[in-house]
Amino acid sequence: MDSKQYAEKCFRDEAEAILNLIPQLTDGFNKAVDLILNCKGRFIVTGVGKSGHIGEKIAATLASTGTPSFFVNPLDAYHGDLGMFTPDDVVMAISYSGNTDELLRIIPLLLDRKIPIIGVTGGKDSILAKYSTYVLNIGVKREACPLNLAPTSSTTATAAMGDALACALEIARHFKPSDFALFHPGGSLGRKLLTRVKDVMKSENLPLIEKNKSVLETMFVISQAKMGLAIVQYKGKVLGIVTDGDIRREIQSKGKDGVDTVVADIMNPDPVVVRETDMVDRADKLMRKKKIHTLIVVNERQEPTGIITSYEII
Repeated sequence: MDSKQYAEKCFRDEAEAILNLIPQLTDGFNKAVDLILNCKGRFIVTGVGKSGHIGEKIAATLASTGTPSFFVNPLDAYHGDLGMFTPDDVVMAISYSGNTDELLRIIPLLLDRKIPIIGVTGGKDSILAKYSTYVLNIGVKREACPLNLAPTSSTTATAAMGDALACALEIARHFKPSDFALFHPGGSLGRKLLTRVKDVMKSENLPLIEKNKSVLETMFVISQAKMGLAIVQYKGKVLGIVTDGDIRREIQSKGKDGVDTVVADIMNPDPVVVRETDMVDRADKLMRKKKIHTLIVVNERQEPTGIITSYEII
């Protein structure tokens, strides 16, 4: 078996492990979602080792999708950080065996504070399962590891269960792309959803040309602006658009007489425009839908005030 075959087997084993979680789902999943939704405090994820690493990812995913959440290492909790926990919180404790000593040490402390526990474990008869308010079963038949030792399928199953919780909570909270953007203002999605066209458009040295001007005059305007197009206007309002391609085709068709053609005769009289106050996301969707890379920007009076390209949106 070559390396590629090992990889394929690993993918199949881990995919099977995730699919096998479906028949293991119980009403406990619904109740866990309701518990998190009604939580008045924070959702705290805890676990050690590989479970801890996956727990950090789960907490980060939940926090970015509308559920106030953070990760606490149980060892840190046992040495002072337990002060972060309040009776209004909900704790997700992750341990594949359900009998991890370092994790179990804080369980009595949580129970004493009457903090509900969602146990994520493959050990349905484990100590963690016994003392959890609700149990999410992540049991797998075997690890993808050829030795059946290294946490592979089990950690994948744990991450998938965390994603399933996040997805269910997004639906329950009616979470929208605009909400997601609020938690990711520095990313490209946040930029598209929170930034207005006027903030990124090009507004200086716009290639404006009157409708009665010639193709030759339009060529100079396009060449100066270096945007590959000119905005044809009449009485200060957008009338159409003409590209260097339109001009090239006109000259190829009519030869040197083509330079005397009135630009209004070759322009596109129905250009795609956006308003200054539109979100960049709308401009992006318009360009994708129309399969173009440039839009004319207008104000409320339909006067051309800028140009936005796909390069400003990236």
